[in-house]
Amino acid sequence: MTRPSFSAANRSLFIDHLNTQQLDILVIGGGITGAGIALDASSRGLKVALIDKQDFAAGTSSRSTKLIHGGLRYLKQMEIGLVMEVGREREIVYKNAPHLVIPEKMLLPVIEGGSLGKFSTSIGLYVYDMLAGVKAGERRKMLSKEATIKQEPLLRTDILKAGALYIEYRTDDSRLVIETIKEAVNRGATCINYMNCEGFEYDNGKIKSAKAKDIFTGKEINIKADYIINATGPWVDEIREMDNSLKGKRLHLTKGVHLVFNYETLPLKQSMYFDAPGGRMVFAIPRDGCTYLGTTDTNYTDQKNRPQVTQDDVDYLLKAANGMFANRKLSQSDIVSSWAGLRPLIHEDGKSPSELSRKDEIFESPSGLLSIAGGKLTGYRKMSERITNLVMARIVEYKVLPFKACETKHIPLAGGFTSSAEVESFTQKLFNEAKQLNYTQAGIQKLVQRYGKKAQEVVNNAYTISQQIEKRETAPLLAEIDYGIQNEMVCMPADFFIRRTGMLYFDRSNINLQQEILSSALQSSTGLSEEILKAGNVELNEELNAVVGF
Repeated sequence: MTRPSFSAANRSLFIDHLNTQQLDILVIGGGITGAGIALDASSRGLKVALIDKQDFAAGTSSRSTKLIHGGLRYLKQMEIGLVMEVGREREIVYKNAPHLVIPEKMLLPVIEGGSLGKFSTSIGLYVYDMLAGVKAGERRKMLSKEATIKQEPLLRTDILKAGALYIEYRTDDSRLVIETIKEAVNRGATCINYMNCEGFEYDNGKIKSAKAKDIFTGKEINIKADYIINATGPWVDEIREMDNSLKGKRLHLTKGVHLVFNYETLPLKQSMYFDAPGGRMVFAIPRDGCTYLGTTDTNYTDQKNRPQVTQDDVDYLLKAANGMFANRKLSQSDIVSSWAGLRPLIHEDGKSPSELSRKDEIFESPSGLLSIAGGKLTGYRKMSERITNLVMARIVEYKVLPFKACETKHIPLAGGFTSSAEVESFTQKLFNEAKQLNYTQAGIQKLVQRYGKKAQEVVNNAYTISQQIEKRETAPLLAEIDYGIQNEMVCMPADFFIRRTGMLYFDRSNINLQQEILSSALQSSTGLSEEILKAGNVELNEELNAVVGF
């Protein structure tokens, strides 16, 4: 029997399927950790499902600094093991998705009164390179003051002493989640967004199923699973409380904020990592005609669904940027978008937000509920491996099933590019094919970074659509929308404009022109009611206003 496509139009089929299955693992939470667990477990032959009360990646996993990085600052906290693990994970994530994880040259200026001197920077980056296993061609390079200015002319020369170049990796965090979930679905997992866990059922005190409700239709089902894994990020303690097992260690939420400027406003030649007020370090990263700046690190106790950027956050980051870049004089009116994300860290008494460990931990309740929290985007694959190993070892004790080791180290995402050179070759070939559709080189590059080799399907569909409509210039957008609905479970306008394309952050001004086209496509393709889609457009409009309203 052929599996239905991963389409919003097939949600009801997936929901009915879950209602009749006995799973090995049910994952609650569709962020990067939950996605990684779903892929790891399904690739080992386990029967797996994943649900999320929002869209996939709607929480922390679409609101990070969008870097696959080793956490240089954790060296200062002597978290050697963490730096070593996530540093080495960078290379694995890059090899599995070279279209989506892109080497990024990072400049670290050494300044008067900064947290690091030239010698300590050199030693720190050397240790970082060794721990992370950085290959020779990408290891740190120390620069004189003159060479640093040449590398980045916008730097203030009066406080600059020297600089250093090293390599990190830039990504699109929500695309990484979506591609990981799609690969899990390809391997047999059932993954459904907008499906809320409402409670649990027990047998002799042991959890045996989850009660879930479809946000759109109100349909309730009972999902039976041998093991239920709580990977809900900032909501981990809420699920533990639902299980009556919120005891001992708890989460400590901190907020990180990023501001987005047009590239012309902050035209950096490459990414930077620099000292900011209060002893923190801040990233400034060019991307898609913009430059974004962040992050902050403050305690957070407010609502979790849509954390807001405050005036204090804006003031802090503007002060940091204006203190580093000469003659920019950035102001609030220059901000074209922003985002705020929550870090679900493990609470430690007496520690400030920036001092809290980024290590992950697994909690097991008396009922058998497994919860995983903490960690970093870069380390998601190892987090997933640890908890899947735990479950797999127990399952093989009562099922006729051999223990199968983790394979995700060798599972490519989105069509299986083997190198960045192959990505470049594919991109050029696709551009040559797509010229007649008025795609630009940058437009095709963006498509490939989003969809990998599946970008070919989008372009082919755009060509077909262009033969059927009068306004041929809308064919590329229609094709991308169709791909999202039919292959990536796009249900609501925000799914497409925020988490499948990142337009809210990096192309906000064009959303109003495209919103009506998307709404029409959703209504005709998904079967969702007009009332639900209207609510979806209200939500999107609120997001459009929130990213520039402080």
